[in-house]
Amino acid sequence: MKRLLSLLLLGVITPAGAGGPGPEAPPDGAATLRPFKRELLAALTAGLADGAANAIDVCRLQAPALAAAAGGAGITVGRTSHKLRNPANAPRAWLEPLLAARLADPGDREPRTVSLPGGGSGYVEPIYVQPLCLACHGESLVPEVQAKLGKLYPQDQATGFREGDFRGLFWVEFAPPDPR
Repeated sequence: MKRLLSLLLLGVITPAGAGGPGPEAPPDGAATLRPFKRELLAALTAGLADGAANAIDVCRLQAPALAAAAGGAGITVGRTSHKLRNPANAPRAWLEPLLAARLADPGDREPRTVSLPGGGSGYVEPIYVQPLCLACHGESLVPEVQAKLGKLYPQDQATGFREGDFRGLFWVEFAPPDPR
């Protein structure tokens, strides 16, 4: 918490939508994330209709492709958590203090925009466990799901959640503006 306060005081973390003076408007992280979140929810809902074990493949195979499609030139989109399933979703260095702050205050549902070294910016929104998430992330998993998770993710930490728990962060990283 002290680190978060220090970052706020130094101006590294700013409230969502806050932007400094300058000719260019800050990138819109919420708008960038919106299609990714919508398409991920649709894919997970469809995957769950075919069984919870199928939804694992949606997160494993489709979610990275959807994140890449939501990004673009100078824009990277992803998900991360304090309890990882897929090591490829480990938090980037700039996300670590934001994750720690959410863990200290999981009721803080506000998005955040942060300034990154080198002139880029980042945007995060918290992820909270929804009922559909419990099939693969809940406290009690069916044997088929447990077996598939054990095979694909032997170091899985992403279970034991309850509805409404803080699950992690959606994030967007914007490269620095072109100086030309």
